[in-house]
Amino acid sequence: MAERVIAACDGASKGNPGPAGWAWVVADSDERPVQWEAGALGTATNNVAELTALERLLSTIAADVALEVRMDSQYAMKAVTTWLPGWKRKGWKTASGKPVANQELVARIDALLEGREVEFTYVPAHQVDGDPLNDFADRAASQAAIQQEDAGSALGSPVPPPSPASSKSARPSASSGGSTRAGSARKRTSGSAQASGSASRTLKAKFPGRCRCGRSYAAGEEIAKNPDGWGHPECRASA
Repeated sequence: MAERVIAACDGASKGNPGPAGWAWVVADSDERPVQWEAGALGTATNNVAELTALERLLSTIAADVALEVRMDSQYAMKAVTTWLPGWKRKGWKTASGKPVANQELVARIDALLEGREVEFTYVPAHQVDGDPLNDFADRAASQAAIQQEDAGSALGSPVPPPSPASSKSARPSASSGGSTRAGSARKRTSGSAQASGSASRTLKAKFPGRCRCGRSYAAGEEIAKNPDGWGHPECRASA
């Protein structure tokens, strides 16, 4: 089997649904981006964009290459690992008996994962100390969504400009979780803020994110630093 490749993929939708784009990036042995691709989706949801990014990545990388895929979408990651076996047993129905959303995309990814060695790693989105590869994919997907133009290293496109939240990015350590059909899914708490602050400080979130309690918060909402990320001020108090 060929040497293991580290990659990240991400999707973006400006409105959900709204103008959408997808992107993936592959790194060298020092985890520096060496190959990337991004594309426009017209109007689509964020979930469609996230799944499309994964499908395009798996379609590009040879099936005999061991792959680590970093993602900030728990929906996309769980859809093709945790939830997929049950959906197939139920005839592509959810636990509540409803048709599985985005079934065609999920089925294509399922076929692309067949017989491959793929490890999925969850990384939080939009964090100052977040994963650089995921941040790269996030910026490329967002740029494709806004401009509605395809881009990438094969096209000679310039690297997407850094976002304020990524100016000090450095890869954090990851903790391992349980195994899935397509690999190991490592999970960490997500969050985002305009700047770091003390334990008693609240800020307005620059990006949407998810608190340690599992509930989401929106851009512009007051958030505070929790022991394991940014989230609702009341969750900090109860930590």
